[in-house]
Amino acid sequence: MAQSYGLGFSSHETVQDKRTGFDLSPDKTLCFKNDFEIAFDFAFLPNHDNYFGYIFRLIDNDKQNIDLLYDRRLEGNHFKLVIGDKFSNISFNIDEKKLLTGWTRLRLKFDLRNSMLTVFVNNTPYSQRIQVSKNDCFKILFGSNDYLDFKTNDVPPMKLRNITIIEGQKLTYNWLLNEGDGNTARDEVNGSIAKVINPLWIKKLHCIWQPVKSFTVNGPASIAFNPDSESVYIVSKDSLINYSVTLSKTKSYGYNSGNQFLIRGNQSLYNTVLKKLYNINTDRKQVATFNFKIQTWDLKHNNLDFETNYWHTNKFYHPADSSLYVIGGYGQFFYKNEVQRYDIHSKIWDKIDVTGETLVPRYLAALGVTDKGAYILGGYGSTTGQQILNPRNLYDLLYFDVKARTFKKIYELNIKGEDFVFANSMVINKDQDSYYALIFPKHKYNSRLQLISGSLTKPEFKMLGNGIPYTFHDISSYADLFYCPLSKKFIAVTLFFNGKGQTRVNMYSLYSPPIANEVPAAKAKSYMAYWLYGIITLLILLAAMVFYRRNRKPKTPAIAPESHSAQLQTTTLAEVIVPPVLPVIEEEEEVTHNRNSIYLFGDLQLFDSEGTDITRHLTPLTKELFLIIILYTIRWGRGITSEKLKEILWFDKSAESARNNRSVNIAKLKNVLDKVTSCQITKESGHWKISIDPQVVKIDYKDYLDVVKDKRRLDKQKISGLAKIIQRGNFLADVEYEWLDTFKSEISNEIIDTYLHFASSININDDPEFLIKLANYIFYFDPVNEEAMVLKCKSLIILGKHSIAKNAYDSFCKEYKTIYGEDYDKDFNTFLE
Repeated sequence: MAQSYGLGFSSHETVQDKRTGFDLSPDKTLCFKNDFEIAFDFAFLPNHDNYFGYIFRLIDNDKQNIDLLYDRRLEGNHFKLVIGDKFSNISFNIDEKKLLTGWTRLRLKFDLRNSMLTVFVNNTPYSQRIQVSKNDCFKILFGSNDYLDFKTNDVPPMKLRNITIIEGQKLTYNWLLNEGDGNTARDEVNGSIAKVINPLWIKKLHCIWQPVKSFTVNGPASIAFNPDSESVYIVSKDSLINYSVTLSKTKSYGYNSGNQFLIRGNQSLYNTVLKKLYNINTDRKQVATFNFKIQTWDLKHNNLDFETNYWHTNKFYHPADSSLYVIGGYGQFFYKNEVQRYDIHSKIWDKIDVTGETLVPRYLAALGVTDKGAYILGGYGSTTGQQILNPRNLYDLLYFDVKARTFKKIYELNIKGEDFVFANSMVINKDQDSYYALIFPKHKYNSRLQLISGSLTKPEFKMLGNGIPYTFHDISSYADLFYCPLSKKFIAVTLFFNGKGQTRVNMYSLYSPPIANEVPAAKAKSYMAYWLYGIITLLILLAAMVFYRRNRKPKTPAIAPESHSAQLQTTTLAEVIVPPVLPVIEEEEEVTHNRNSIYLFGDLQLFDSEGTDITRHLTPLTKELFLIIILYTIRWGRGITSEKLKEILWFDKSAESARNNRSVNIAKLKNVLDKVTSCQITKESGHWKISIDPQVVKIDYKDYLDVVKDKRRLDKQKISGLAKIIQRGNFLADVEYEWLDTFKSEISNEIIDTYLHFASSININDDPEFLIKLANYIFYFDPVNEEAMVLKCKSLIILGKHSIAKNAYDSFCKEYKTIYGEDYDKDFNTFLE
């Protein structure tokens, strides 16, 4: 766990105001009476192009700056200590490999009596005389800062941890920087709070999977991984897509050999020995090899089949016999335990006769390769291979020895909780005799992948990291796990083949070593308290409802009033005047589940797959970006172009600056939307869209459009459904954007038109009570709508409520004068003609 915590600094890859800064004493300076020492662990974040900037800036009495900066472009020593506006005599280098893969301890020792500063790099000292004295006060800043005249946003991509300050011989401050979230860091000695701007918490990167790429390709697709270049290959029918983990960039190569027919359930594999990429059609016993130089496949699969009989097989290449092995699979209601071999040189397929332990026929197992063979863990299958004869989850670990052609059972896991199966690959850690794998419950469509780590010798494992959303359907889904040895990252990839002939690709990354995603005990207790309070409140409400219904008196039939004053005593507020609140829906109550929900009427609210409100995770800019993309997606279907986004959000910035802002904020938005199942940002045909599965995610705006888009098919049920949607409030009532005004105006007009259109289709004598409700719905959006007033007054008169009708008219006239500053020009009798 040595590298699983610390504070990372966003650098030149982000815009200036999104770079990381760290202030040890945000509301004061730190003053020292005696000699003192500042020390910290330092390293660089790997895979960045630009390593330049301020590691720290110490400001003495707001007058003199003491800076440590790094500049790879400098000849000789890259680390320089600057005092004021001059380079000091202190400069040094640190081995670049250690900078990127380990930690270096840096110490700054201030000798106040002798006015001497000594910098220790590990244990090597570098000294320089400086002007410091007792009782000097320092501002200590790391990375970006905006302090007085010492502002800077030049930050190298670095990480820090274990910052300590010793005064005299006493440890006075110790910031471990082991936080996982938030904008503050707490000192372990006396609880002092340091402030972080735009933090990149290392601990979070080790326990929370980060979405890194999401896109759609044509036709069925398969994936392979090149650990040497840390590249994920997506093999589609018309192109090969290469995602570089190191560079966080994607390149697409169209096939010069023409489209490649890919059977559904095909698999791909990268051969690290021969440096070749293969696509495997097990059904037709064909292996196509891709030539990266000329971007062609050496053969085209025949297209007699459209889906495989070997779903979710496991495969690996073994250099001892230059062969590709394919194990297990499922198809045509049978699980398989065949071990098939393809000789790369002779291009001959054969089945291997295996001895030793019996491999139970299975699919959805995990396979991890070793020097002499492969481990196979778990899966789903049956002893006979027949799906109808007692299929079950399997939890055995077996080892397949290639040379001996034997299976040996190592152990069987004892699972007491929910059953699970495995993503296709295991990552083997030979040094620790352990493995990493992804598990998920196959009985759930909206499933989640969970990383586990287990022993190769003992039947035990533990959960690590958080869950990854995974839409699982046997013949449509695929998941795999890879490890990047240079970047020290795990990469999880999911595929989902939709009904439109396309495959959705989602990639996620997690830093190694992964750690458990645990809720602190204090928070767990608070959550339990919230649940307890919620249950008590619910019981009280239910009891009150029962009491109310039992004691409610039946309504007295309406009678002609003796006088106007008597009439007012029995008149409800809803009948007298249009209320400035939303209409109450009096239909049968229904329980609302907020899981995977997006509400745009009333205040904006997003709920994740657990039903937790995640709206607060949206910054003001990502909130506006989200609303633009989702409204353009749902309203017009095509989404919005980058140019239009720039016009709305970044009209005052250059094209490059706008592009950087867009990239940063879309990445942030993806992190938030990842918490909502089947809700992702995509870019298709030059348009940014939010792809949502309507069967999984509820969006009230889409439900609203479904009602108003076809007024010819309106009925009472749809009108009541529309009323339930708008009872939350006006459309996006809590946000005001200039571009949003058109949407709000259009929605108000559409709602009024929809209600009036339906009202015109009803004979007023048939259902006057419901028409009064309709009028009240309209008044919420237009309090001086004349048609609604006519409708309401006539309906009240039909019900014999003449005085109530007159009161409603008088209230309308009063509201009309308030809004327009003039009297309404029709009297009550004319109004009803």
